[in-house]
Amino acid sequence: MTPRDESPRYRAALVIPALNEEDVIGGTLERIPEGLFDMVIVADNGSTDRTAEIARSQGATVVYEPRRGYGAACLAAIAALPAEVECVAFMQADGSEEPGEAVKLLEPIAQREADLVIGSRVLGTAEPGALGLHQRFGNRLATFLIRLLYGRRYTDLGPFRAVRRDALERLGMADRGYGWTVEMQVRALQQGLRVLEVPVSYGRRRAGSGKVSGSLKASVLAGAKILTTIVRLHLSGGRRPLR
Repeated sequence: MTPRDESPRYRAALVIPALNEEDVIGGTLERIPEGLFDMVIVADNGSTDRTAEIARSQGATVVYEPRRGYGAACLAAIAALPAEVECVAFMQADGSEEPGEAVKLLEPIAQREADLVIGSRVLGTAEPGALGLHQRFGNRLATFLIRLLYGRRYTDLGPFRAVRRDALERLGMADRGYGWTVEMQVRALQQGLRVLEVPVSYGRRRAGSGKVSGSLKASVLAGAKILTTIVRLHLSGGRRPLR
C-alpha cells in the first residue's frame, strides 16, 4: 500500500468484488493509500485462479461468494463487516480506478454533507477507450430514465462509490447482479438520502478478463438488466423485495 494521503478520520471499509483477477488484484491493493481504510475486503466471486491468495498476502480480508454476480459479492462482503465500520466504499478489482481518489468519496460523508457519494467518470477524466460507445450510450439512457421517473439528474452509474453504513442498511439492497449500482442510486432517491457526485478518473483495465466492459454482448445484457431494475423499483414504489 502507498503512503497515506491526508484524509478525514472515519472508520471506513473498502469492498472489492473480484472474479479471476490474479493479474491485477495485487497491484490494485498496493495502490490503496496506507491507513485510508480500516479494512479492505476482497469478495471472491468464485475465482478459479490465485485471486484470493494474492489478496490475503496483501493484507486484505477475503470473503467467498461462489454464486456469481456483482451484487452477490457485494452483499457477502457487507455481511462480513464488523459493527464499528461507519462507511463502506466500493471499487473494482481491475485497476481502472485510482484508489487514492477514495478520499473524495469519504470526505463528504465524514463531514456529514452526504449519505451516498458516487464517483462520476463523466464529470472526471476517462482515458481514451476506457469507456466504449455502447457503455456511454447505456449510461446516458439509464440516467435519463432515472431523471424522467425521479427528477434527479445523475451523470453516471459508476461503481466507485461510498455510502454511510446506516444509510446502506436503510436501502435494503437485494440485487445480486449488475443491477446493484443502479439499485443503490434509485433506492437512495426513494429513501430521501443526500446524494453527491464527485469527479473521478477512469482508466483502461490493466489486465484481466473484461467481464462486461470488454464485451459488447455482456454490456448489452448488463444494460438491459440496469434498465429493467430502474423500472421495477419505480413500479414497486421502493418496497423491499423478498430475498
